[in-house]
Amino acid sequence: MTRPRFSALCILGLSSLMVLTACFGPPSPSPTTSSASPSATTGPTSTAGTTASATTSAPAASTPAAPPSSAPASPPATQEPVPSGLPEQTGPLTVYYVAVGDNGVSGPRIGCGDSLVATTTAPVTYTDQVGPSINALLANKSRDVGLSGLINVLYQSNLSYLGGELNGSTITIWLSGQFMLGGVCDVPRAKAQLEYTAMAASGATSARVFVNNRPIDEVLSLK
Repeated sequence: MTRPRFSALCILGLSSLMVLTACFGPPSPSPTTSSASPSATTGPTSTAGTTASATTSAPAASTPAAPPSSAPASPPATQEPVPSGLPEQTGPLTVYYVAVGDNGVSGPRIGCGDSLVATTTAPVTYTDQVGPSINALLANKSRDVGLSGLINVLYQSNLSYLGGELNGSTITIWLSGQFMLGGVCDVPRAKAQLEYTAMAASGATSARVFVNNRPIDEVLSLK
């Protein structure tokens, strides 16, 4: 008789426990899932939005950099008309030849009792007078200068003018090639013709001549 009462009480307690769990059990997990889901979704979405905006704004900053690079293309056009050398002039050139045995009467005394005499060419257009004057001297392949009685001791030489430089009152010229002279007295004559022609063209008071990158005195000493 005591067994049935005990089991009925147990059944009644179990049923009431189930009712309580049914009422209060389910609501508790729901807030945790709902709070976790928004934090997961909002976090990535906001960071993705900021990175996307950062990457899209970066090319916009590089786009304006193109105009400055194209701007330097215009200066060469303005630099073209600017003159880089001496102004162009037209006039006769002064070239020196030798009066043999004149002993300094007609011009500076040189070598074996000779004189240097200045002659002029027809008018020539030039910017740098040194080059055209030396070239006019080297281009003359005649020993006698007309009927003047002057001679050109460089007429057999094979020389080319490379360039010149005026430094203060000294003109320096560079030649290439070889001398072909007629004797010992032609050595000071050849040197004087080149030096005086260069000085007259540049307005210098002294001259230095280099042939094949060697001083003319060293080159002519081997003749």
